[in-house]
Amino acid sequence: MAKRDYYDVLGASKGASAEELKKAYRTKAKELHPDRNKDDPTSEAQFKEVNEAYEVLKDADKKAAYDRYGHAAFEGGMGQQRGARPGGAGGDFGSSFSDVFEDLFGDFMGGRNAGGARQRASRGSDLRYNLRITLEEAFSGSQKSIRVPTLSACDECSGTGAEGGAEPVTCPTCSGMGKVRAQQGFFTVERTCPTCGGLGQIVKNPCKVCKGAGRVEKERSLSVNIPAGVETGTRIRLSGEGEAGLRGGPAGDLYIFIEVREHPIFLRDGLDLHCRVPVSFTTAALGGEVEVPTIDGGRSRVKVPAGSQAGKQMRLRSKGMPSLRGGGAGDMMIELSVETPVNLTSRQKELLREFEGLSQDNHPEGSSFFTKVKSFWDGMKG
Repeated sequence: MAKRDYYDVLGASKGASAEELKKAYRTKAKELHPDRNKDDPTSEAQFKEVNEAYEVLKDADKKAAYDRYGHAAFEGGMGQQRGARPGGAGGDFGSSFSDVFEDLFGDFMGGRNAGGARQRASRGSDLRYNLRITLEEAFSGSQKSIRVPTLSACDECSGTGAEGGAEPVTCPTCSGMGKVRAQQGFFTVERTCPTCGGLGQIVKNPCKVCKGAGRVEKERSLSVNIPAGVETGTRIRLSGEGEAGLRGGPAGDLYIFIEVREHPIFLRDGLDLHCRVPVSFTTAALGGEVEVPTIDGGRSRVKVPAGSQAGKQMRLRSKGMPSLRGGGAGDMMIELSVETPVNLTSRQKELLREFEGLSQDNHPEGSSFFTKVKSFWDGMKG
């Protein structure tokens, strides 16, 4: 039985491009795959015929010979002379199908060559460093020096992992692919190369210092610029200051996580600061001024209105924390804490009792409050 024209087998025209041939093959291969046509005894033979056709037409040299001589290009002496035998009964369709399998799933698996190339120069890991600062440093910004333990490029081999800084050589097992293939029925399965571990390269004479890793443990000193306005949870990224890449690969990044310590005086709420200020009983009653500290290290005088009660809040505009992204600063909220006098003398006690007797009418809750309390207690006694 004469062989069918390879272009007819694929359902493609003779002027089809390589991409068009691949597309036609993919369609036919999926349509005729024996696993999808278990009830059709002819599907396997048709599937092999499709693979044989694509095995020839996907190769530029074989395609040129076929276009010129037809099937005769691969028969007898001519086939031996041109080295264009499709292979075996029905052709070596394993490699053809694996091309399509890789085309369908290549992005997921990393591709035939791209995966190996990426793994050769492996990027280093990112590192995290927790940095505690004071509220004053968060307010004004600061420059901090930190020491970070990390894996750095080996100086002895310049990060190559090979003695004397020699470049790694291509892995003989996978030919630099980083993967090896095994044929299982109609499928080709890829696995990580056991010789190079997927790197695609091996080191013949490993560096004695880093044992071929190209990296050694070191502690590095770094200077970190803390911008004004940071708060707990702020993250600062230092590009390229993380762990060195494997065998000369790019370094990862270092992430500085800020933690602002609690302050003995100020309580932060976003951009605002809250501060409790003690005032004397006399100042709260008669009014006056009180001096309060500010986060910038200065002091501000605040006027206390007469008759101020404990818990009264007053605002100092723009005396809070600066915005990390610009746009002004928050406010400072002052809460008055009225102090009760202690260790009174007999005379002071006498004056306070006299003061209490004269103060019922100007109590902040009104005289009716005391009238009601007195009536209540008088009723209880009766």
